[in-house]
Amino acid sequence: MAHYRTSVKIGNWNEDMRLEEDAKKEYQEKKDRGDHTAQKVDFLKQHILRPLDLTVTNDGKLHFGDIVMLVNMGGEERACSALSINADINSFNRIPSPGILSPCGVVAGIGIQACPRTAFIITSVDGSPEGSSLHFDQSFALKTTSGFARGLYLTSDLQSFQKCAKKSRLQEVNLEDTSSFLSWWKIVHFDPQERLEYEGQPVPANMSVLIIHCKTNQALAVLGDHIIWNIYGKEYEMTAHTFLDSHKAEQDNNHWILCTSDPAGNGLILLNHPQLGAINKVLTQANPGV
Repeated sequence: MAHYRTSVKIGNWNEDMRLEEDAKKEYQEKKDRGDHTAQKVDFLKQHILRPLDLTVTNDGKLHFGDIVMLVNMGGEERACSALSINADINSFNRIPSPGILSPCGVVAGIGIQACPRTAFIITSVDGSPEGSSLHFDQSFALKTTSGFARGLYLTSDLQSFQKCAKKSRLQEVNLEDTSSFLSWWKIVHFDPQERLEYEGQPVPANMSVLIIHCKTNQALAVLGDHIIWNIYGKEYEMTAHTFLDSHKAEQDNNHWILCTSDPAGNGLILLNHPQLGAINKVLTQANPGV
């Protein structure tokens, strides 16, 4: 019987050594290119979560060209959340310039932070000049910021078997790189009893409104009972669907606040003046039809 010392190499030792060297070389090459999963996540978050300044409104109204955040104040079993780009490591490229790929999904993120992931530009679709006031029932588009977010348009279309929200199977909402009638939205007053009175009036910033898709007439909604886990944590599915209560009024799933920056330069005006959010909830609860 042959006896071997621990220093003696047996079996396919040369092949094993080569394979190990190749694996180390491949690992280093991927690291140098930034292709490791952890590197991709860090790169994505560095670009999409960097701080960004929203528009400061001096007259309390919304205007074309304003950069805003769309915030839902939450409900009984749903936290406050903001419309957010649902980008993962497969949703962006680095060449020729870093940016989100189209189409890209959206979610309602719990992190209320002004950044390229949550910022949207109120964009004219009817020739209204930039800086002019946005009015109730006036068509407009919501576009992500330029640069890494690539200026994509919030888009929706009729629900079908092939095209629908993944969890709820309701009407899908996503981001596309071209503007069309599918990316047209309008704002209506959250109170059905006052909706006709406010038609054609300027839309106030930082107050509850409904955002209606022009083609399908469905309201933008957050779904608290459909949880999405991603690299940002726990978030909610987004859809275009009008949820009505027993009084035929839209529920808080459909209530959105288009937030602007505090003129004092201290972040979101909604967070620095929480009474605005409280007022919105009081108005909703006080109205017998809501």
